Amino acid sequence: MIRNPILPGFNPDPSICRVGEDYYIATSTFEWYPGVQIHHSRDLVNWELVARPLDRASQLDMRGNPDSCGVWAPCLSHADGKFWLVYTDVKRLEGSFKDAHNYIVTSDRVDGDWSDPMYVNSNGFDPSLFHDEDGRKWFAVVQWNHRGPGTGGNPASASFDGILLQEWSPEAGLTGKITNIFPGSPRGLTEAPHLFKRNGWYYLTTAEGGTGYDHAVTLARSRDIRGPYELHPDDHVMTAADAPDHPIQRTGHGQYVETPSGEGFHTFLMGRPLPGRYCPMGRETGIERVVWRNDWLYLEQGGMLARARLPGLADAAAAPREALDRDFADAILPPEFQWPRTPESERIFRLEPGALVLTGRESIGSWFEQALVARRQEDFAYRAETTVEFNAQTYQQAAGLTTYYNRYKFHAVLVTDEPEIGRCLVPVSCLGDYPSGKLTFRSEDAAPLQDGPVELAVDVDHQSQRFFWRQHGDWQQIGPDLDARLISDEGPPGEHASFTGAFVGMVAFDTTGHGREARFTRFAYLPG
Repeated sequence: MIRNPILPGFNPDPSICRVGEDYYIATSTFEWYPGVQIHHSRDLVNWELVARPLDRASQLDMRGNPDSCGVWAPCLSHADGKFWLVYTDVKRLEGSFKDAHNYIVTSDRVDGDWSDPMYVNSNGFDPSLFHDEDGRKWFAVVQWNHRGPGTGGNPASASFDGILLQEWSPEAGLTGKITNIFPGSPRGLTEAPHLFKRNGWYYLTTAEGGTGYDHAVTLARSRDIRGPYELHPDDHVMTAADAPDHPIQRTGHGQYVETPSGEGFHTFLMGRPLPGRYCPMGRETGIERVVWRNDWLYLEQGGMLARARLPGLADAAAAPREALDRDFADAILPPEFQWPRTPESERIFRLEPGALVLTGRESIGSWFEQALVARRQEDFAYRAETTVEFNAQTYQQAAGLTTYYNRYKFHAVLVTDEPEIGRCLVPVSCLGDYPSGKLTFRSEDAAPLQDGPVELAVDVDHQSQRFFWRQHGDWQQIGPDLDARLISDEGPPGEHASFTGAFVGMVAFDTTGHGREARFTRFAYLPG
């Protein structure tokens, strides 16, 4: 059985393609580096992370990108004997403008070296590339309208001004007429275009309603790739907007794929909210079976609600959730870890046998050079543990363990040096204070430390979390019980202001500019 989500934790905007018996899904990574996650499966049940293609400065440099910017909505395809990856690097989120630059990279192997990027355009975001049967290639993208209400093509959402289509080739780039092929349904906020062809029809899948609880997969079709496109009889293929108690919410933004035998599946973005509608894992990836009736696509089970479980392709059991305990003995960064923004990773960390060494740079709230190496939260309940060796000379130097969403939303416990106390451990939070990022610094809970390594831990249980520490003896809680709902999409400032997911990881900063180092000799993630 397939269990949704198939990619738990922050894995939004799934683009799926099949190559023979192999299935690949690319998902957005936003400000986290390297860019784009690609997972592989042969049974649609079990998925393995096999590549993060955008791994050097010539492909992606997000230093200075605000939170929830960076890589939006990749499109993965395979044609002409190689993989094609289309992606956006978004440089601005707030205000009327979106500065979004679109690129294409290629590789003969999904886990190989990907090319330097070919720049395409900057009209908007969520680009995709369609390879037609005659060998021509077509580029589709959202047109972003900064002018305000009443100026766009869809009254429900003036800023999302339809889907632009233009022919593209590696040799000539964009050529020919630009056509706005689809203004969207009355739900509006039309984005995430994906084209495919079947029985002489061109089909356009889009996401609508925003990435929150009104999200939907919308389908339209045309005999001509340039349109006009007629809307699905039900407008949408799936949505949970009218079913607030359904366990799978926020369904939208996906792509159609067929098996070699002709079975149909459709990926989708999804969320699993806790009471009060908080999604700590952010936007995850699910998949559903779909069927064709009268050349239109419908969910196999009818209706518009995705299932938590459905039949897979084979008699395959889902692999159990496993604890991961990393000691860095091989001096290789384990695959679950990423860091924010910078392609110059050597400036913020290095690996040596038995340790991940972070070099303290800018603050935990920096958009440029932040020494934070973290992994996704993939479970409602988990425990994370780490061991750190760090000696601060001032309170401007700190290192420790953090549960992190972005610069405005995090909890941390930090080894530092406090006047009148000396070497100590202090709990710190930023409680969604947007946009100032003011800290809650709990100096009253500071714990004096002896010389030597410090073990740190965090227990997260749905809507609450606790930090612990020890040097010798038993674990001790430090600071109060904390609100884990902060570390979620919907934590302040609220829906449609945050697009990633919860992370837990190791952090160091040195705002003196001297680059003091912290040695982390262990990191464990233990599902609850």
